[in-house]
Amino acid sequence: MSSGRTTGHGMERGAPVRIVVDGAPQDAFEGESVAAAIMACGENELREQASGEPRGYFCGMGICFDCVMTVDGVPNTRTCVTWVREGLTVERQRGAALASDEPDEVPH
Repeated sequence: MSSGRTTGHGMERGAPVRIVVDGAPQDAFEGESVAAAIMACGENELREQASGEPRGYFCGMGICFDCVMTVDGVPNTRTCVTWVREGLTVERQRGAALASDEPDEVPH
């Protein structure tokens, strides 16, 4: 499958599945998060802020919103806590403004 995954003792994988990311098929394994599967295929950008800045995997716990993508038509899905399954369709969100993209106001 993909060379971006760690292999060896203790790294057993679930069944191989195929997901579609931005219209292109990608290999994944059952039990992987969507974010992990995409990153294992060499992609680091998961979405783009309204300012054009790329965002990627950060917290891995579903807290930070950096990994949100449209999954099976549902926007703002946290891909670090969404598990792959056969036929899953994922699209990057480009230019979508999230509350977490706004700069914090600093009191004077």
